[in-house]
Amino acid sequence: MNGTTFRMPAHRLAAAAAATALAAGPAVLAGAAPAHATGDRGSARAAVLRTGLDVSLLNKTVQVPLALSLDEVRAPRSAEKTSLTATLDGVDGGRPFNVLKAEVARAEATVTADRAEASTRLARARLHVPGLPLLSVVEVDAVTAKATCARGAAPVASATLPASVTVLGKRVSVTTGGTTDVKVPGVGEVRLDFAHRATTSRTAAATALRLRVTVNPLHLNVAEVEGTLTLAEAACEAPPPRPASHPAPKPEVKPQGAPQTADLAETGGTSVTPWLAAGATVLLATGAGAVALARRRN
Repeated sequence: MNGTTFRMPAHRLAAAAAATALAAGPAVLAGAAPAHATGDRGSARAAVLRTGLDVSLLNKTVQVPLALSLDEVRAPRSAEKTSLTATLDGVDGGRPFNVLKAEVARAEATVTADRAEASTRLARARLHVPGLPLLSVVEVDAVTAKATCARGAAPVASATLPASVTVLGKRVSVTTGGTTDVKVPGVGEVRLDFAHRATTSRTAAATALRLRVTVNPLHLNVAEVEGTLTLAEAACEAPPPRPASHPAPKPEVKPQGAPQTADLAETGGTSVTPWLAAGATVLLATGAGAVALARRRN
């Protein structure tokens, strides 16, 4: 059988109720919170179904928690179980009851060096709660959720739903990103949150359908069922940015071919040597002129 069965022993009910309330509460409010990345790699997780329900029995002596998940995976894993059953002591004599049945149910999470991705697909699914074995809380044809987180790129979250779903036997139109309340006299009420998406600079999370349920079956020893159901969720966190590379400093290059000034002291001259040479030239020219004039007179 392609499914999963859970049983809650009677002697652990009280402790489990407190633990479930503490553990499931923040997750229900926050939705699909991305798993934390480790090292220089990202992270990804996905789940077909998560439940956070409290079941009150008719005798009111105890409140039984029902906190289950189907096909919940973390990278690198995938799962495709299509059914989930459970048993609760005090409910229908402890016999198993269906929580989810679907034709297709798949969750997958992958991580590479530069990318983290999670996706969930669910088709032809019926979801039940204790005490309502014949009436589905919700029926959906096909829903998907996907989250992609790549290094250095903006994370992307998406969720798809059909045009309508069936809630407690009523056909309800889907409003993407909106909330719808469904009330059925004598049974209860369900609040639906459609296609919830959230992104940050490095994380993304998507949930196809989230239900807040309050029903009063008064059947199979169940007085009330209250809590949340989450269908098709995916979340991821991108790998951290790579450290910025700094260019190597350029070597200092001394200018070449620059004019050089001779040190006159090295040649035996001083700063007045040019003036002396000029004066000598003038004297030589004067003397030569005088000699030439004397020859003409003779």
